[in-house]
Amino acid sequence: MSSSAVQPTPVQSESGAQPAGAQSAPAVRPIAGAAALAQAGAAAPACDHRWLVVDAQGRWLTAQQAAGLGALDLSLRFGYLVIRAPGMLRLDIPLDVIEDDDSVERVAHVGTQAVRVVDEGDLAAAWFAQWLGLPCRLMKVHPDASAVAWPS
Repeated sequence: MSSSAVQPTPVQSESGAQPAGAQSAPAVRPIAGAAALAQAGAAAPACDHRWLVVDAQGRWLTAQQAAGLGALDLSLRFGYLVIRAPGMLRLDIPLDVIEDDDSVERVAHVGTQAVRVVDEGDLAAAWFAQWLGLPCRLMKVHPDASAVAWPS
């Protein structure tokens, strides 16, 4: 028999609430300002705030500015960020891409901070523009970018 104790898993009540004192994992939001992942696996924390949607001027769009972001259904499957929305075809964005094409590098603005980003392309831009009803683009924070100070 092992000497290590098995920790019980907190049980949720029928209402979905956890018992008093139980701690839940923080929500993982692959797209800043969008809905959280329904289920977060081992790879999820590395994807938290990895992408953002920007307007035509390169400014980060929050859920208050683009309400459709909160209605997205996001999941991580087989190395892709899978994005679904009612009435839209599924959009799959690869998680791990070598960022060696300088032609897709941009600068986005999160509040007053300039952030080095990578444009996810015209297909993703068209998908988000259709869903949100405004010109916008999906950007990934460049892996070599400084830490982003996301507003609360």
